[in-house]
Formats: sequence, structure tokens, C-alpha cells
Amino acid sequence: MDTHLPLALLGGLSPDQFMRRHWQKKPLLVRQAWPGVQPPLARAGLFDLAASEDVEARLVLRDGAAWKVRHGPLQRRALPPLARPGWTLLVQGLDLHVGAAAAMRECFRFVPDARLDDLMASWASPGGGVGPHVDSYDVFLIQVQGRRRWRVAPPGDTAFFEDLPLKILRTFEPQHDWVLAPGDMLYLPPLWGHDGVAEGGDCITCSVGFRAQAADELACQLLQRLADDEDEPGALYRDPRQPATATPGAIPEALLDFARAAVQRRLADPQWLQRALGEALSEPKPRVWFQASDAPRGAGGVCLAAGTRMMYDARHVFINGEAFRAGGRDARLMQRLADQRSLSAADLQRLSAEAAELLDDWLAAGWVLPEVP
Repeated sequence: MDTHLPLALLGGLSPDQFMRRHWQKKPLLVRQAWPGVQPPLARAGLFDLAASEDVEARLVLRDGAAWKVRHGPLQRRALPPLARPGWTLLVQGLDLHVGAAAAMRECFRFVPDARLDDLMASWASPGGGVGPHVDSYDVFLIQVQGRRRWRVAPPGDTAFFEDLPLKILRTFEPQHDWVLAPGDMLYLPPLWGHDGVAEGGDCITCSVGFRAQAADELACQLLQRLADDEDEPGALYRDPRQPATATPGAIPEALLDFARAAVQRRLADPQWLQRALGEALSEPKPRVWFQASDAPRGAGGVCLAAGTRMMYDARHVFINGEAFRAGGRDARLMQRLADQRSLSAADLQRLSAEAAELLDDWLAAGWVLPEVP
């Protein structure tokens, strides 16, 4: 993608301009960002997916001031009648199961994959919604069927009602009021309050969300990888000058210093930190399964499976939580696979024998798939 060229999706802004002016700064409403848009999956298909054990789904019902939430799997008989007002079905990770949803998600890859989360579809009956709330992440809201009214408020008080099953804002003072028709799109930065309510029935909104990891959460992931590291254990703790103690329950100061130095030494190693971060960021989402295969690669190209997360840095290629050292032409080709999510047959011919063998391993694991001619 040429990030300097204007995109109709962004209202004529280039990705560069959008990231400078709006990303994590202010909302952007684009009328007819997606002319002629079609739902990536019809209502019946969404209802079928919600019944699957492999799909994260939620049913949100509103009756006046009362709210109820049910988590999937949700059989069709568990869903209210279509004409009943005030209910919403949320199907997470639609891009992992539906090719059209994955193609829709691809249009937003001017943001690093390390930040991209998934595409969620929300079906709502008349008046359906999830109440005024805030998200900790950036989101693009694409209206693909029916109409939805969005009221939007700038960041402010984020206190929630404590006795509700949803995080609904106690204070919500919207400054914008927009009705989105099919093809319209709204971008919202983190912590902007918003309340979307379906106007009429059969309303489907697709939302492309981006991960916003908390510092403590990321630190825990990295430290867990430090604990799981299978490299040589390093120097052992020695205490030849440890005196006899009358307080055996007390932790020796020397052991504390040894532990602190061990952690700091590992964290100070930029290669270890880069590898651990890449492995953590490329972990597949929960409930993602890959179909192992013993089929040969064939004569065509390859593409990444929908659930595969692949990234890279200057020294490594990361795929589904694993790290591999790469350099030269192999590195450039693997980086192309990560960026384009596919490699042509001609590209495959240029891989070294070692890289081709590794790719065959990924094919066998179902992480990479032969492209259909």
C-alpha cells in the first residue's frame, strides 16, 4: 500500500495524513467510505456462527433500564424473535472465519499488524445497542446494513454503573450525533464515549478494532517468556560467605541482589527483548485452531492462514508465537510474506533450501496454505 495516496475509505485523506491528523487524536466521519458495501456475512450466517464453540459471541438485551448479557455458544432458539426491540448479537473475530471479513480487515493494514486485533460484526434489532461506553482501543465502525445512530462524546469521566453486566458510563454528554447508512464509516480514538443504537431493524455494523496492551500486561507476558526460556540457565547462585543465621525465614540480601542482576541482565539484552516481544505479539488469538495437513505444497504460491499472525524485526521473523533468525534474501522474502500475506510461485523458487523446508513445516502445521490458482 502506498501510504501517500488518498483513499476514499478515509474521505480522501492518505493513510499518512489520517495517522497524523486523526489517529489517537480525534474522530473522523466518512460518508460513503465504502460505496455499495455488502455485509461480509448475512444475518443467518452470523446466527449460525454464534452457535459455534470456536467463536466468541455475546447476546445483549435491553429492557428499559435493565440489561442482560449472555455468552456463546448461542443456539438460534436462544436468540429473541427478530422483531423484538432492544437486542444485539456480537460476533467477535469474524475475519478468522469469513473470507469477505478478512478482505475488509485488510483495507486497514496501514496500521501495524502488531496493533490490529480483529473484525467484529454486530447485528441489532430496532433500538438495539450496548449502551454508552468507552473503548481502550482505536476502532473503525463500518455500517454495512441498515442504519445506526451514533452519539459521541470526548474523553471525560469513565465511571461505570456498578450493578450492570456491561460497562455503561454513568455520565455521558455527547457532542456529536450522526446516523450512519450503509457505506458510511466512523473512526473513534480510545476513550471517546459512544452509544450506537439501531434505527429500524436488521442493522449490521462491522468494527475493526486495534489492540492496546497495558504496560503491566505486556511486562507479564515478557517475563513469562523469560521464565520459559530454554537457553542455558547461566551462573548459579553461590554464597560461600553466608554466615549461620538465627532468622532462617529472612531472604538474604545477597540473593535479592543476585535475582535483580539476573533479570536486569536479560532485559538489557536487546536481542532477547526483541525476540520475546515479537513472540508475544505474534501469538494467535484465543480459539484459533489450525488444520494440520500432509498435502504437498504444489506448484503455485502460498498464503497465510486466516488465523496466522506473522511479523518481523531487523533480525527475526515471527509467526504464531515462534521466532526464527533470518537474513539476506530469505529475510526479504519472509518479510514480504508477512506484509502481503502471500508469496508467488516465483518468490518460492528464490528461497534457500533451509527456508523452503521451514515453509513446508508451516504448511504441514496449517499456518500457511497453498494458494488456489
